[in-house]
Amino acid sequence: MVFEENYTVAKMIKNSAEKWPEIPAQYRRLKNGDFEPITYRTMYQTGLDFGAGLLDLGLKRTEPIGLISDNCPEWQQADIGVISIGAVDVPRGCDATLIDLEQILAITECKFCIAQNNSQVKKIMSLKEKLPALKIIIALEDDIKDEVRDACKSGEVELYTFTQLVNSGKKWRVEHKDEIEAEVEKGTGEDLATIIFTSGTTGTPKGVMLTHKNFLAQLDEIPERIYINPGDRALSVLPVWHVFEREVEYVILIQGGAICYSKPIGSILLADFKKLNPHLLPAVPRVFEAVYDGVTKKMRKTGGLVLKLFNFFVGVAKIHKAMQRKMFNQNPCFTAYRPVLWWILFILPWSLMWPLYWLGDLLIFRKIKVMLGSNFRVGIAGGGAYPKNIDEFFWAIGVEIVEGYGLTETAPIVAVRPIAAPIYRTIGSPIRGVQARIVDMDGYVLERGQQGILQIKGPTVMKGYYKRPDLTEKVMTVDGWLDTGDLAVFTIHNELQIKGRIKDTIVLRGGENLEPLPIEMKLSESRFIKQAVVLGQDKRYLAALILVDEDEIKNYAAENGIQYDTYENLLASNGIQSLYEGEIANLISSKNGFKMFERINKFTLITKPFEVGVELSAKQEIMRFRINEIYKKEIEAMFVEED
Repeated sequence: MVFEENYTVAKMIKNSAEKWPEIPAQYRRLKNGDFEPITYRTMYQTGLDFGAGLLDLGLKRTEPIGLISDNCPEWQQADIGVISIGAVDVPRGCDATLIDLEQILAITECKFCIAQNNSQVKKIMSLKEKLPALKIIIALEDDIKDEVRDACKSGEVELYTFTQLVNSGKKWRVEHKDEIEAEVEKGTGEDLATIIFTSGTTGTPKGVMLTHKNFLAQLDEIPERIYINPGDRALSVLPVWHVFEREVEYVILIQGGAICYSKPIGSILLADFKKLNPHLLPAVPRVFEAVYDGVTKKMRKTGGLVLKLFNFFVGVAKIHKAMQRKMFNQNPCFTAYRPVLWWILFILPWSLMWPLYWLGDLLIFRKIKVMLGSNFRVGIAGGGAYPKNIDEFFWAIGVEIVEGYGLTETAPIVAVRPIAAPIYRTIGSPIRGVQARIVDMDGYVLERGQQGILQIKGPTVMKGYYKRPDLTEKVMTVDGWLDTGDLAVFTIHNELQIKGRIKDTIVLRGGENLEPLPIEMKLSESRFIKQAVVLGQDKRYLAALILVDEDEIKNYAAENGIQYDTYENLLASNGIQSLYEGEIANLISSKNGFKMFERINKFTLITKPFEVGVELSAKQEIMRFRINEIYKKEIEAMFVEED
């Protein structure tokens, strides 16, 4: 499919609504736990009504509008209205801090803001003095408390509900026949669709400007790799304001699938699996880890013969599938495939193990698959690195999980392992229309099989950072390539393997993005800490290397009567360890503006001062890749539970 220059996301959804008007596009969770379907026609027409209501209030084409909400059907419907009239959404979730909201709404000077509920309206109104441009708030939920209405009134902000705007929009459409439809037709692919701010704690966040073309360019090939039949259901558990979930929903909607809103909480997710029997689960790796952990913990708890059978058959399956990957060219290759050799070596043992694998599937694996429902076709892991042990386990038992990769700046998909022809431990080749290259630190292009920095070029690459051309210039090369800051390598057949990150941003396994520098700076406020290095890329939690201040520690020991024979033993003592636990917990806390996932779970005290040319650059900046090399043993010890 080749999209025309005037094609927009709104027109794509319009086409789906015309093609599958009575097929469910969304499933709404009711208070009793059941789900109510919303058809494509209803979703799209509600979106147009909402857009008409916004026009009636005075929202203009290209104007930014805040959209502060978690996943719900109204989010997509409201956004259809926003993009249908050519406005630009500025999204964030309900977990946004006051600092987050102040920055993104102030930077974009939003006059309008959509908020999910009473709590979000109150948060926004508490910042009114810092948001002089704000004039109108629209609550997605109808049950607005009097105190919230009073706060808006005293702050001279007009307050409406989603239902009010939909109803007023219906009336407006009668009085202004076909005008909202005309607004949809005015849109072009180069129009700005959204400004998504990357996560930050105390530093200024960056607003990534994405156009309709950025989103739609991916839909040329992704449906070939992640195919959906009209009416198929996908569980939505990722924050919809994140670009990954947003593009996933467009992949679903262009193919006539349905979005089912759930939560990434084990008990809720499994219950929804039973009720909805979905075909697709896009999620961060942690969700698939949770399924794996649930299975293995249940087996260990059962113990006895059941545990022994489980371990035996999983072991057989891993060996069987490993041989199969060699024989059928399903492993990443950096030199040349040798299928004839592998067939000679493995055809006999692979054939002999087949009955055992079949028996394991009959006794064990099918019972695991039942947890995912009879319709389950595939899971898509994105937003963080997919752990090797989880990949190996699901591949072995025959549950299809494919890994994708992307950035907010690439809207986001760069590559995804195709369902039909997956290559183990890769993210597949770059999608059609997207170019990728690997370069060294000096910018020279490397050959296949050589590890370097991944750069991307193509129609999915962002328009730039909002009002920050200086930051845009830093990530874009003179010849138009986006520097991802990620380490990668190409196989001989054009598949990509992501090896790590050069840039400072840490992405946890759950998909949370964070900047380590503000945390490190806060930790250094302690008189006992000279310097700190925050770690946790592709892990479940954060840890830190803490460079101690020797003089302060010895003074503390003297003041508190702590006896010791060597300095090393002093640092290892319960008293000093407790001191640092308290310091870290006090500094990196919610009262200081930090989120739960930004807290430090483990730390290691180190004593050797950082040196220029060793741990530090000429600018006295921490060279994180050097830290990872020098303190590899200490870092691995802090994350030993991850393996």
